[in-house]
Amino acid sequence: MIIVRTIEALQSAKEALGGSIGFVPTMGALHQGHLSLIQQARKENEHLIVSIFVNPTQFLEGEDLDAYPRKEDADIKICELCSVDILFMPSIDVMYEKDELCIGAPALSGYVLEGEKRPGHFDGMLQVVMKLLNLSAANKAYFGKKDAQQLALIMQMVKNYFMNVEIIPCDIVRDEQGLALSSRNVYLSIEEKQRALSLSAALKKATSLIRAGELESSVIKEEMKKILSVTDELEYVAIVDRNFQALHSVEIGNTIILIAARVGKPRLIDNLWI
Repeated sequence: MIIVRTIEALQSAKEALGGSIGFVPTMGALHQGHLSLIQQARKENEHLIVSIFVNPTQFLEGEDLDAYPRKEDADIKICELCSVDILFMPSIDVMYEKDELCIGAPALSGYVLEGEKRPGHFDGMLQVVMKLLNLSAANKAYFGKKDAQQLALIMQMVKNYFMNVEIIPCDIVRDEQGLALSSRNVYLSIEEKQRALSLSAALKKATSLIRAGELESSVIKEEMKKILSVTDELEYVAIVDRNFQALHSVEIGNTIILIAARVGKPRLIDNLWI
């Protein structure tokens, strides 16, 4: 595995590769969810590039940029064990200039749910993902479905800007109790983790209701909110179509149910694709 920290070193390392390239962008503090992306990319491509970069432009004022977990030595070891070819670990100065062109999230799907709660977040996310996709020159790039709105916007960006990369959506990875894996889960106390399980429990309740024939969104959301009452702050429960527009009733094959809630300090998200 080659570790590179500059654009020039990345380009030089890529020149030695021949064949298809898979790419997994991350912010580090790698867990089993990241590993599932890396392992899938490893299987489906001749070469694999992973990036680790905690992107400041997608954090809002007062969010946990400085406290975001960083585990460089452990992350490097994990990537070595996963047979990563190139690990790209740039600094902020490498990735950004002082006076940058900006990318804006779309006016509709980019400013609801996460876009409403975290205004500007998607602008910064799309900006860095475009940079990383261009730098990797990958054939395929792998993103988890847990960040459902992020995934949809990245796919739209690739389509709208005619980018020559295939975005591969990957299923959510959960722990043995059902909690969706996240780097921020390390902040949860034992008691908080038990309450955090309400997110997956609420999604299971939605699944059982839909299987029983209940498709009315308002009914499903009310039942979910009862389970989510143990969270410290429920930001939203939403039932939307694939374009993130609210649905009055579930449409099988075109619905995502999303939750955002705080348990203790961590802000957690989870979702279910119907």
